[in-house]
Amino acid sequence: MARKNNNKKKQKGRVLHHSAQQGTLEITRSGIGYVVVADGSGDILVRPGDFNTALNGDTVMAKVVKENLGSGRKEGRITEVLQRKQTEFIGTLQMGTNFAFFIPDTDKPMPDLYIPLDKINGAKNKQRVAVKMVKWDKDDKKPVGEVIGVLQAEDENDSAMKEILAENGFPLSFPDDVMEEAARIPDTITQDEINKRKDCRDILTFTIDPVDAKDFDDALSLRKLRNGVYEIGVHIADVSHYLEAGTALDDEAYKRATSVYLPDRVNPMLPEHISNVLCSLRPKEDKLTFSAIFQINSKAEVKQYWLGKTVIHSNHRFTYEEVQEIIEKGTGEYFEEVLLLNTLAQKLRKQRFSKGAINFSSQEVRFQLDEKAKPIGIIVKESKEAHQLIEEFMLLANRTVAENISKIKVNKKEIPFPYRIHDQPDEQKLAPFIAFAKKYGHVFDISSPQKIAASFNQMLQDVDGKPEQHVLEQLGIRTMAKAVYSTENIGHYGLAFEFYCHFTSPIRRYPDVLVHRILQSCLENQPAIDKKMDEKCKHSSERERAAMEAERSANKYKQVEFMKEYLGHDFEGVVSGVAGFGFWVETVAHKCEGLVSIATLSDYDDFRLIEGDYSLVGLRSGRKFRMGDKVWIKVVAANMEKRQLDYEWVMDEGKEADTPAKKKKQKTPDKAAKPKVRKHKKEQ
Repeated sequence: MARKNNNKKKQKGRVLHHSAQQGTLEITRSGIGYVVVADGSGDILVRPGDFNTALNGDTVMAKVVKENLGSGRKEGRITEVLQRKQTEFIGTLQMGTNFAFFIPDTDKPMPDLYIPLDKINGAKNKQRVAVKMVKWDKDDKKPVGEVIGVLQAEDENDSAMKEILAENGFPLSFPDDVMEEAARIPDTITQDEINKRKDCRDILTFTIDPVDAKDFDDALSLRKLRNGVYEIGVHIADVSHYLEAGTALDDEAYKRATSVYLPDRVNPMLPEHISNVLCSLRPKEDKLTFSAIFQINSKAEVKQYWLGKTVIHSNHRFTYEEVQEIIEKGTGEYFEEVLLLNTLAQKLRKQRFSKGAINFSSQEVRFQLDEKAKPIGIIVKESKEAHQLIEEFMLLANRTVAENISKIKVNKKEIPFPYRIHDQPDEQKLAPFIAFAKKYGHVFDISSPQKIAASFNQMLQDVDGKPEQHVLEQLGIRTMAKAVYSTENIGHYGLAFEFYCHFTSPIRRYPDVLVHRILQSCLENQPAIDKKMDEKCKHSSERERAAMEAERSANKYKQVEFMKEYLGHDFEGVVSGVAGFGFWVETVAHKCEGLVSIATLSDYDDFRLIEGDYSLVGLRSGRKFRMGDKVWIKVVAANMEKRQLDYEWVMDEGKEADTPAKKKKQKTPDKAAKPKVRKHKKEQ
């Protein structure tokens, strides 16, 4: 009997000789790691001694060495680090006699970095610094690093923003060889280069961007042709002209894959000399562009189009606010052209929605910052017709380029191309939402994806201005798949486009650079076949998600910093989420979200989560906190380090919200700083 038991034990924990599998290492706070395998075949447990220099978030190869057949748990070791998620860290320098150590600020276990004394770059003992890991060979006990920046003790905001960027894998500075390459690019445009392009410099052209934008990557031109047809040019900065494949500059841009927009700064994909000077479509300057030029009639029907390289000369730089004022008042510089473009844009918009595009409106906030980047106000941004004007023409250009490329075949096969795709809603996610929406009287037709989209639009139209609008919009967005880059084109469900790509923002997105290169190769009748396009799409999608996470974290930090001044104050809010341990509330005035812990409700009742109703319900009183409900809360804690707000629910009979005006005068800044505006995202 004992022998049989021993055999069972051997079977359960049998040693395996699998080939290595690719995945991402996730390290828990306890120090145990799990490699999340890319093919979804199950996580591999890895103990700290088998990390083989891998750090949290790294892409690795892992080999299974033991598998428990009873539990299905696999154990293994990491054989190779394929790609580091993070190579720059924020932390504290500890000086020794002959060397220094860097202790990173992280809740994920990792070794200290060894810093040679000639690499401390003037940093002193116990200073907070930014460090880059430059080497970690398998035989080294410690990774080797160098100090790349000293953080000022009084500037907590700078440290926090840099830490957010670093923990999401975004470099804090450009390498020297990249900066040297950027500096060597000539500022002048040769006549020979102009001769190769369509010359659009004599056509009225202007840009429309946020008030504080410095990189203008798109412009619109307009002129009237015969028979009531208009020629509208969508001109995009020709970044690919300056960014040669295979250079250090190109490699760095690909590594970053996107610019990151934080409340007080931009972490750019390209050095400023390129993004803000060479490629920025500044007024009164000749600029190289890649253009989609359309002939459109008064019904906003595209009669024909042309794609190719151009040279332009912008006549004027507009802000969104200036264009919105022209639209509303009907007067101002180039008002006739602006009003015409707006009329056509609104017709294009109406066409999109009639074909099944979903009209979700998402609210974004911008922070008013003082000279030290401290938030002194929060403004909810609205999407107005000025934004929609730009958005519709960008969407038209993106759709047209994708459709054009889709028709090109090499050996009867489509060429590898980074489509921007958006899948149909998942039935499992959709079902509870439909049941919830029905409680508000909204019925969904799920007989086809098109009918689902039509139902969404009808619901959004019906709830406009009603108390439940925000919750239904937010829950509806959560049921949607995330848009990604892929060579497998399945269309863009949310936009109702069969073909779609990103062509219009190459200064801040690497996939747009890829699109420009492929389009140019096709225009030259030599279509480029990039066998690594799948990998590039996945990398770009992952970096986009990381940038969004960094932006969310930075916004949360600023919200906590802002609300820290209101500890003990009461605000009206809306329940924005529920869980078994409490519910989240977003303040109406500032859109600042915090958690009301279920522990703070114990004096009132014993609450339980009702998942299908998105609510917490008191077992004795029947008191309900449901998503979308208006409640009153008190700000009780603001943890800057964890970027976390804690609220308590308060009885709401006859309450009046606390506002900045009700605070003591000494806490109110004398002058509001000029708002620093995050760049408006012009298309999905």
